[in-house]
Amino acid sequence: MIAHILTALGLWIQSVILALGYAGVMLLMAIESACIPLPSEVIMPFAGSVTVASIAAANNHAPLNLWLVALAGAIGCNLGSIPAYFVGAKLGRPFLEKTRWIRFLVTPHELERVDGWFARRGSIMVFVARLLPVVRTFIALPAGIARMNQVRFHVYTFLGSLPWCLALAYAGAALGENWEEKIKPIFHKFDFVLGIIIVLGAVWFIRSRIRAFKAHAANS
Repeated sequence: MIAHILTALGLWIQSVILALGYAGVMLLMAIESACIPLPSEVIMPFAGSVTVASIAAANNHAPLNLWLVALAGAIGCNLGSIPAYFVGAKLGRPFLEKTRWIRFLVTPHELERVDGWFARRGSIMVFVARLLPVVRTFIALPAGIARMNQVRFHVYTFLGSLPWCLALAYAGAALGENWEEKIKPIFHKFDFVLGIIIVLGAVWFIRSRIRAFKAHAANS
């Protein structure tokens, strides 16, 4: 399933990068950081492959610079994080606190605990999150809800995003024309693992919510 979706996305991603170059890389990575699951694991390796002269020529495109590709990706991560952060800061907390059914999903105590995490360890949380698949896409939203200092948020977003973007771009350049064929089998295997993780996570989350709901009902 994931491989088929990535194939379709990959074609669109490639067309954007070939048409816009560094601006395309920046735009695509901004979309990913705006809580839209556009995979950087496809964006950056293809951008990296276009740094190889023979591949760029085959696509009628001037070769890109590897470091500028990584820099464009990291800047895009910061730009895309801005709307996601402000959605969390302006709408997230009031929505979570005022909507009754949301309290079944996120309790006031858990909100306070998240605030504490970001107050004490927000910088390292953002830095590490930017180095993790999936998590990196959504970290701006809880950072906004917790009202993390915006300057620190963007500094550590950039510091975490740059090595991520550089590593993926370098992998694309190293694999050359075969980058897609080498990466696809990984996602085929990831389908099964992801399915197990989602099911186990859903079971754990539902059980924990039921226990919290029963405890709240018993105390009220």
